[in-house]
Amino acid sequence: MSIAGKNDRAWFLVYTKPRAENLAQENLLRQGFDTYLPLIRTKRRKQGKYVAVVEAMFSRYLFIHLNFTTDNWSPIRSTIGVANMVRFNGLPSMVPAALIESIKAMEDEQGVHKMPEKEFKEGDSVSIIDGVFAGLKGIFQARTSQERVVVLLDIAGQYTRVNMNKNELLYA
Repeated sequence: MSIAGKNDRAWFLVYTKPRAENLAQENLLRQGFDTYLPLIRTKRRKQGKYVAVVEAMFSRYLFIHLNFTTDNWSPIRSTIGVANMVRFNGLPSMVPAALIESIKAMEDEQGVHKMPEKEFKEGDSVSIIDGVFAGLKGIFQARTSQERVVVLLDIAGQYTRVNMNKNELLYA
């Protein structure tokens, strides 16, 4: 899709420096640019416990609303927190407005998306992504509480029932 000569505003993709999505957005807003940074509420392990955090939905990316012909794009690249504009074949990558609207439509009243709960079923193949058993595969057995589950792990040729936090699992 060619964007040359387009007079309408469109959404484009900005690639940020590592963990600098908020910093890049703040500095772009300060310069008068219209941006959108989708946020997600999820759980992360901190000091051995899982805590709720709000972070960028798309690590290292944010959206910027620009007019291809009339906006001055040159300050974007040198903005603190910005690594570059995402480009394909030398042209800035245009994002469909419908995609932005559908992402915005799923936000809660604070403008944040909630990560869907993992609903494992008995017999599901799972991978352990955190904790002492990280890297192993197992079979989901049962939920024991709101946060705890039982998984069968093949350890030394025998299946062993292991109780662990559900946040340590992914579907295999």
